[in-house]
Amino acid sequence: MPKLQKYESAQYPMPPLACDCHMHVFGRPDRYPPAATRSYTPREAPLAVWRDVAEALGLERVVVVQPSAYGSDNQCTVDNLRVLGVRARGIVQIDAATTETELRYLHAVGVRGVRLNPKSLGLRDPAALQALLVETSARIAPLNWHIQLHASLALVSDLANAIRNALVPVVLDHMGGARAGDDKAALRPLLNLLEAGQCWVKLSGAYRVSRQESGFSDTTPIACALVAANPEQLVWGTDWPHTAEHAGATSPDPPTIEFRSIHAAALLDLLAEAAGDEATFNRILVTNPTRLYGF
Repeated sequence: MPKLQKYESAQYPMPPLACDCHMHVFGRPDRYPPAATRSYTPREAPLAVWRDVAEALGLERVVVVQPSAYGSDNQCTVDNLRVLGVRARGIVQIDAATTETELRYLHAVGVRGVRLNPKSLGLRDPAALQALLVETSARIAPLNWHIQLHASLALVSDLANAIRNALVPVVLDHMGGARAGDDKAALRPLLNLLEAGQCWVKLSGAYRVSRQESGFSDTTPIACALVAANPEQLVWGTDWPHTAEHAGATSPDPPTIEFRSIHAAALLDLLAEAAGDEATFNRILVTNPTRLYGF
């Protein structure tokens, strides 16, 4: 992990109650075994290490996102939500076996959404994913949850009508699946949804969006386009602990994931540049997460 230093932005100070809206915790494998089939095998990344990062950055709130490696066994996420308390929210994965009683229990511990993750699992059938989005929306609408979708930009485009008509809000991971260099035509379906307030987008995973090995400045035009489209529907996250690329088919014995050496403060500086002013910076870090996650 990079050496942690207190975050001091060259542009804007960190506002109180700023939220990391996208991070993962990987527990000890003997206590939290991964799913029988998965696209990667996780290394341990404990909550205590993220807390050091959060303290250095000045982040006071957090959204713990269920990693795909655990499938629909949400115990690691739930246990860490209990430790974090009222300043945390969770995003989980469910399946057909998840009962209404379990959903209510998850809500009580701070869960506010369900993640659909076709990108990590190598799923590309728009019709099947549309059916899953519709089904999941119907199940979670009574709880006022949302769907979090990790998909490629092309798949987001294919699913645009389903996203637009969903019974619950849809939050798109990692700049909506865009990649640095995508032209305006490729971005247009995503921007249309955002401009109309028909989706949310996470300004997270700059190193996934980038085609650079470091710096990731090539992601700034995309982030700026998203801010220009609708700054009130954007949130930000560290994507800690910065897992390496792992999209692909699931298997019983996939490779162990590596973590990238990313300075999270540099990701905040990229956000500040895209935000363009302190009010927008604060809105993305505080006001929007408060509204989306119900803090």
